[in-house]
Amino acid sequence: MAETESAVETFLDRADAVFEDYENGYVDPDAALSTLESHVDTLREDLES
Repeated sequence: MAETESAVETFLDRADAVFEDYENGYVDPDAALSTLESHVDTLREDLES
């Protein structure tokens, strides 16, 4: 269970960073969505292994 919690925590930290970058105008919506999709894929891989 600790691995799952770690994977989710890492995902949430990365997602928060994307939202913050978007809100500050550092990335456009398409780039933010693409980055979030990548983080979701990574989370899935971590949970499946």
